[in-house]
Amino acid sequence: MLSKRNPQLNKHGELIHLLSIEGLPRAVIEQILDTAGSFLSVNDREVKKVPLLRGKSVFNLFFENSTRTRTTFEIAAKRLSA
Repeated sequence: MLSKRNPQLNKHGELIHLLSIEGLPRAVIEQILDTAGSFLSVNDREVKKVPLLRGKSVFNLFFENSTRTRTTFEIAAKRLSA
């Protein structure tokens, strides 16, 4: 069930979609930043993959053509095992 206050959160206030940080509680934004920070060490590894998105599908929607942006997002998804 989605939160009536913010459709990005479930009824427990947990993030299920990240479309914008507008309206997100500070704690959720801090959790996003902390999680992102934990991935910095992945770049130092020989194998730059983590199983975070194993078995998940990732869809990217861009409103303008940009090969560089699309490729960057595809690489990021692959590094997260999507």
